[in-house]
Amino acid sequence: MTGKVGEFEELRPLLFSIAYRILGSVSEAEDAVQETWLRYDGSATRPTSPKAFLSTTVTRISIDVLRSARVRREKYVGPWFPEPLLDDPYQDPARSAELADSVSMAALLLLERLSPLERAVFLLREVFGFGFDEVAEAVGRSEAACRQLLVRARRHMEAGRPRYAADRLEQRELATRFFDALRGGDVAGLQRLLAADVQLVGDGGGKAPQLARTIVGAENVSRLLGAFFPMLRGVGVTCETQDLNGQPGAVFRDRDGKVLYVMVLDVLGGRVQTVRGVINPDKLGHLGPVADAWAVDREVKQARRRSR
Repeated sequence: MTGKVGEFEELRPLLFSIAYRILGSVSEAEDAVQETWLRYDGSATRPTSPKAFLSTTVTRISIDVLRSARVRREKYVGPWFPEPLLDDPYQDPARSAELADSVSMAALLLLERLSPLERAVFLLREVFGFGFDEVAEAVGRSEAACRQLLVRARRHMEAGRPRYAADRLEQRELATRFFDALRGGDVAGLQRLLAADVQLVGDGGGKAPQLARTIVGAENVSRLLGAFFPMLRGVGVTCETQDLNGQPGAVFRDRDGKVLYVMVLDVLGGRVQTVRGVINPDKLGHLGPVADAWAVDREVKQARRRSR
């Protein structure tokens, strides 16, 4: 492809990656990228740097969308999590560590502490390696203002980060043991893999069955999880392990193969620190056809009554 279409398609992975990290939403990021194309295609002049023009455009669109999304999230039912991402389309070997770290659910939730401008500046500079002149152009602020925004953003991010990093191989090995124990309903096996203060948190958004509260503690979480999958398996639910947002996780599907639930693990210090689940159907559609979680829940309850 040549011309504007070719230039845009070459940069599409970068544009999506910027938008997703700002918005925490696959669907909204895709919409922002599409709007960026419409503006680029409709521009009467050809920019000197397509990358600068497109990055600026998608950043400003994403900031505007995030500001309105923040208002909606204040009314969100229960905990809010980003939409799970299977694969990040943008790869840069020189910044692979920054890209991988910034797409995790834990990092995206930390980014929620920042203002939209702080978030955009932090991502463009720290994750994507843009120069301060490019960052300033993208957010419409002076370079001096962007440096101050970055200082504040770094302070917030560092305050919430764990003080040590988990080895990727260690993460995957522990996750394998975790999901083996989960499938088998092995409560003791699960408990050995959980941090003492582990948290189990679910995001249903009021649109699917969800936890009434955060479950805390290895014993409580292991007991609940140990009963969780055997009941689901009894009504035909399967568990497929898969990396999500660069973290070990799993996609649960109903007997028809539709996406029911997504689980993501935070692993540090040789233990699972947080188990995050997303069951809000609005956040799962990009992964494939979505199951009726309420129907599955009713079927599980009926099966439990029959077994008593």
